[in-house]
Amino acid sequence: MSPILTARVSKLLSIAVVLFLSVAMSYGQRTITGTITDAENGEPLIGASILVQGTSVGTITDFDGTYSLDVPEDATTLNISYTGYTSVDIEIGSQSTVDVALTPGTELEEIVVTGYGTQRQKEVTGSIAHVNAEDFNQGNVNDATQLLQGKVGGLVIARPGSNPNQGFSIRLRGLSTVGASTEPLIVIDGVLGGDLNSVEPQDIESIDVLKDGSASAIYGTRGASGVILITTKKGQVGTTRVEYSGQVTFETVDNVTDVLDPGEYRAFGGGNDLGASTDWFDEIMQTGSSHIHGISLSGGTTSTTYRVSANFRDVQGIARTTGFQRLNFRGNLSQKAMNDRLTLTANIATSTEDAVLGFDEAFRYATIYNPTSPITDGNDRWDGYSQQVLFDYYNPVAIIEQNTNEQRTKSVAANIRGDYDITDELTFSMFYSQQRSNDNFNSYWDKNSFWVGENSGGRARRVNEENSDQLFRIEGNYDASVGTNSALKILAAYEYQDFNFEQFGLDGGNFLTDAFSYNNVAGAQDFATGNGTVFSNRTSSKLIAFFGRATLNISDTYFFSASLRREGSSRFGDEEKWGLFPAVSAGIDLVRAAGISGFDQLKFRAGYGVTGNNVGQSLLALQRFGPTGNFFFNGSFVQSFGPVSNPNPGLKWERKEDVNVGFDFALLDFKLTGSLEYYTSTTTDGIFLFNVPVPPNLFAQTWFNVGEVSNEGIELALGYNVALGAGNSWQIDFTGSRWFTPELVSLTDEERGVSIGGFIDGANLGSPGQNGTPLVRLEEGKPIGQLWGLVINEGDPVAEDGTWNFVDVDGDGVVDDLKDRAVIGNGFPKYNIGLNNSFNFGNLDVNLFFRGVFGHELINTFRAFYEAPGQISAYNILKTSGDIPDLVDQPQFSSYHVEKADFFKLDNLTVGYSLNEDNLPAGFSKIRIYANVQNLFTITGYSGVSPEARLEDTGSSFGSLAPGIDRRNTYFTARGFTFGVNLGL
Repeated sequence: MSPILTARVSKLLSIAVVLFLSVAMSYGQRTITGTITDAENGEPLIGASILVQGTSVGTITDFDGTYSLDVPEDATTLNISYTGYTSVDIEIGSQSTVDVALTPGTELEEIVVTGYGTQRQKEVTGSIAHVNAEDFNQGNVNDATQLLQGKVGGLVIARPGSNPNQGFSIRLRGLSTVGASTEPLIVIDGVLGGDLNSVEPQDIESIDVLKDGSASAIYGTRGASGVILITTKKGQVGTTRVEYSGQVTFETVDNVTDVLDPGEYRAFGGGNDLGASTDWFDEIMQTGSSHIHGISLSGGTTSTTYRVSANFRDVQGIARTTGFQRLNFRGNLSQKAMNDRLTLTANIATSTEDAVLGFDEAFRYATIYNPTSPITDGNDRWDGYSQQVLFDYYNPVAIIEQNTNEQRTKSVAANIRGDYDITDELTFSMFYSQQRSNDNFNSYWDKNSFWVGENSGGRARRVNEENSDQLFRIEGNYDASVGTNSALKILAAYEYQDFNFEQFGLDGGNFLTDAFSYNNVAGAQDFATGNGTVFSNRTSSKLIAFFGRATLNISDTYFFSASLRREGSSRFGDEEKWGLFPAVSAGIDLVRAAGISGFDQLKFRAGYGVTGNNVGQSLLALQRFGPTGNFFFNGSFVQSFGPVSNPNPGLKWERKEDVNVGFDFALLDFKLTGSLEYYTSTTTDGIFLFNVPVPPNLFAQTWFNVGEVSNEGIELALGYNVALGAGNSWQIDFTGSRWFTPELVSLTDEERGVSIGGFIDGANLGSPGQNGTPLVRLEEGKPIGQLWGLVINEGDPVAEDGTWNFVDVDGDGVVDDLKDRAVIGNGFPKYNIGLNNSFNFGNLDVNLFFRGVFGHELINTFRAFYEAPGQISAYNILKTSGDIPDLVDQPQFSSYHVEKADFFKLDNLTVGYSLNEDNLPAGFSKIRIYANVQNLFTITGYSGVSPEARLEDTGSSFGSLAPGIDRRNTYFTARGFTFGVNLGL
């Protein structure tokens, strides 16, 4: 056969094979087409999923909501689904066209993240709050926790002042520990211990808060203070989106300490008139300005989805030399393979931040510095800054202009997850993540700074800290129907996580010139003379856990959940490495079970769980030795070492038992939903540092598991949608909580001979003159947070001789500084409320968010020091000193300086306008402009700068056990005005 004929035969055979295969493939198939729309407005749904039930055959709708799908001849049912809508199953029959109108899902169908899984809202039996992106707080939000402020019952998020570099204190359901972590565990896209600064508010899809033990016990030793689960935005199937958000913010000071101005100072008399007129607050503050820009690209097909985003923010605070610049990048990719049985998901996030930390002390000294003093007087000693040589008295402008305090942070977090569907019911998953962060803290105090640097010839400090952790997890998930109307889900998993921390630092002074600063620490002569300090350390720890959970839904009527986690930590003593954390919860929908009419849901639920609290750092259970000084030997000084801790092989986790009961109700015809719940918890084996005798111990303090704390409260959440007609609406959401002040039941262990002796006084007021004045008493059998001090005669605070008129509490006829102290307040708030109002009037949207905190007291430390006429000889004084003109006594803390700090404020006001689709420029899918005001007004009787609850005292070792102290270094509060735009392409 000739080559030409051979080629022609081969070509014909190839064509025949192709035709045969085409016929074979088409045999037994037919094509279904249709359109998927919104049942309420008829709009096409882009990217809706159409799946042949029982197979992996499927497709998605295109930009006009249409689809075309080749289905097997024996196919009987199509499953139609779309995010935010109720899924439906459609019988095909002999139809070739299947058009479906999907109904927007109700809140009962909303997906809630529960920790290592999800549930529909109506199935949840624990206490879990779910907040979507559209419900977040708006405006100049630089910290993801701000998004939740006032949105979740029982969750208090507070920051006294508006320091852009300061984080927020978070307390969920009060305090339940005496010495361990009080902050909730943060989980970002499955990564435990995520960094909130690495996730931009614009990248967050939703936040879920696990509030009770039955929900958070699956996180073991880190679940006692609650868990906050952050889910970031992902790409959507069938559409490519480019979105930009930009805003500019201007901030002005909201309130300042009410001290004498120059004219009032001169008129008051007794002060030192230096001839100038200076507003020290104006000199250290500025109009804060910020601009934020974010851009994202997202999209996907049935097999691949992606989203990448970049965000830049430049934030300048109201105090000069405070602010930061931050650049964040985040990307995620999801890929299906192996006939859609394998799903691979990868996430990466990077963050770089350069911060100017400034010095909060400037606010303290701006308050008390003589208003008749000039800023500069031309002297050579202090770089020309005016300075009076008095105790605890420094020129605030010199503090911020002569000295430097900066921080640079770099972080990266990456994770990858694989999910393989072994069967339609059984999935095997593997997850790996790694996080790294590096912080550089750099400070320099000028050679001529009277505040710090002068006596040390200039001083530099550099500290580098590196944190890293990696997590590995394997999971097996079984999800199947049981019978005709029930569903069973089972999770079994193993988790390993290790942590590493390294620190290196230098601190030294005596520079020849300020030009060296912290960039050339070798210029500090202290290191050559042995007076400089060099320090470094490294610690590591591991957590290993085996855990599982089972949930059962019977006919959408009865709901059950049980979980168990066994976890080991290397931080605990050799005898107590492992802990067991069980949880169980159940719910019943009385509408279905008892036929109660008028409700769409009336669910009663109850849960019990055991959670733990890990110790705060590694090696606390071991006998350790460290540098303790020097001794002179053989003609030179030699480093000496001594004990720095005692061993405790029995040191273990705190154990918290939690009981929660609640009602969830929904009347969807009336657009009303809500929940009411009560919780009570008991924490035992508290982690606390006790003084011990030496000998027999080698060191004077040991960590023990001793003590018991009880806590309880009530929470209410309501949502109501008011139809205003013609497409207008008003959504009202209310959250409220009642904290019953936590009680220290005991902090004594008689068998081991450790005790606080009934009580401990601490959190001293400070200098000048009141270093030995405790502000807080921690007492067995009493509430935590007791403010402690002398009691003033309210009707006549000043005696005839000009001294303070204190009450003789014990009635012995003599006022004694120690014997006549009493409880004079409590720093824990009792009531917290949030009221959100969202209005939509066509293209116009308006949001007003009110927040209130009630039932707490604050110690106004400015008043305790500078509310006394006689102090004007050295310091500026508060105007209220005029209320006690006859006082000749020195300042002395008492109940006179404790104030009720209840407040109600308009926290957030936003007005936005969205352009109609018909008016959008070519290529745009969305244009929205908005204006926002934060902290518009506050109603309060508190005379200090801010009535926000102080949930912990960073100025003392008491920390979270000493709430309610308004320290003098508090950064002032700002009012922000924001203008922004959201664009979609």
